[in-house]
Amino acid sequence: MQLPESLTNLLDASIDAVYSLAPVFEPTVVLVPSFFRDGIQSLADTIGFDVPTLNFTVGMYICYLFGIFMNYVPHGKARHVCNLVFGIFLLQLTTGVQWIHQLVTSLVAYAMFLVLPRKTCVLVVPTFVVIYCVLGHLHRQYINYLGWDLDFTSAQMVITQKLYMLSYNLYDGELLARGKENKAAKKCAPFALEQLPDLLEYLGYTFAFASILSGPAFEFSTYRKACDGSHMYTADGRPKGEIPSNFWPTFRPFLQSIFSMAVFVVVGGMFPLLDPVDPQRNTPVVLTADFLAKPWMQRYAYMWVGLWAVRQKYILAWCNAEAANNVWYAGFEGFDENGKAKGWEVANNMDIWEFETAPNIQTMSKGWNKKTSLWLTRYVYIRTNGNLVAVYAMSAFWHGFYPGYYLFFFSVPLATFCERIGKKKISPYFPPEKWSPYGICCIITTSLCTEYLVSAFVILALDRSWDLWKSHYFFGHIGCVIFYAVVSMLPTPKVEKPKTA
Repeated sequence: MQLPESLTNLLDASIDAVYSLAPVFEPTVVLVPSFFRDGIQSLADTIGFDVPTLNFTVGMYICYLFGIFMNYVPHGKARHVCNLVFGIFLLQLTTGVQWIHQLVTSLVAYAMFLVLPRKTCVLVVPTFVVIYCVLGHLHRQYINYLGWDLDFTSAQMVITQKLYMLSYNLYDGELLARGKENKAAKKCAPFALEQLPDLLEYLGYTFAFASILSGPAFEFSTYRKACDGSHMYTADGRPKGEIPSNFWPTFRPFLQSIFSMAVFVVVGGMFPLLDPVDPQRNTPVVLTADFLAKPWMQRYAYMWVGLWAVRQKYILAWCNAEAANNVWYAGFEGFDENGKAKGWEVANNMDIWEFETAPNIQTMSKGWNKKTSLWLTRYVYIRTNGNLVAVYAMSAFWHGFYPGYYLFFFSVPLATFCERIGKKKISPYFPPEKWSPYGICCIITTSLCTEYLVSAFVILALDRSWDLWKSHYFFGHIGCVIFYAVVSMLPTPKVEKPKTA
């Protein structure tokens, strides 16, 4: 779509004005030594990788070394300092001078927390961080539409979640301290904060190295416990229980990340959805004339495998972050009142098997990008009285403004409505076991429908997404409409109430 010349001129002037500040902040990029950058450049030339992607990959694995080092750092302020310094190092390595966006966002939000009432902050801070993130997405789409350059927006998405959550943590803390009735605040009481963290621990949280590049973003209270050790030790330094080994909780996601990398490179190379030579300008492989001439089932199977390979890059990043947190026990949940270890779910961002074998949209959503799902549930869904449209809209804004995102997110409710009515009117007739014939049918149907819908999320452009859905005869949408219309006419089974003595 061609923008009006006057608007284009305004946008260009605004972008140039922001870019003109780069020389002012260039001197701040001091943590990555020149020999390190030269080494990455040499390695990139040798293996044929582009430098930004290699920087990001190296950054993910450097987190392991930082995590091991953190085990030798005393609990307290020193850990906040390390998180801050290591986080800035990773940002400067991967985005250069653009790291300043995370600093500006953090400092402006902190100033708001200092001077504004909590009831104002809970509106202003989330609005500010979401708008900042949105502008980052729009800038990227404007200067490089359908491009895949690595810039500050990935880290900005993480910091948006953190500051959004923190504003509600402080608001909830004030409400609970005053004894005010608020259902949402009570549900989120474990994360509520009565006082604003000091600047050091605040910046340590926003720049926490193990999650700064690709998440997951978890609650400030969880981060604070990892730094002060209160999830593992009493105030006098005694263990609250038998400290579990962190070897397998670290090694397991590391192995998964290696597997996902291999799948993404090998299988993704065999089943590309976009043109491998120029994905930005050339027609996607799945829309070429030669591909469309193949039988529909073959085309759909190809797309299904290609989408499976694409999502491995997200699993790769999340598993690395999980391992980088677990290696210094930041991913450990602590102990219950009986001194029994709770588990390692803090930094786990995906239940891979549950996601791949999900019998319904709800289970699938909970298994994918779990911490983002929690953010949306705690701070959007329950704050808007269960408004699904608000949830999907926020998720879409947070991801960016490519039409494919909105085609996907606003199509998911249609499948969700079908799921709900199916549970109400069909499921009671069948056994609840997941691996029963009915359960397997649900797993297959869920996979077929969601892979069709999510293809737009990957293809991004409106015309490409529409043409891809059209090449599959809009079966996902049409099937959902027919299913809902037919099942709505079925009688609702009577649920027998348990007899009381």
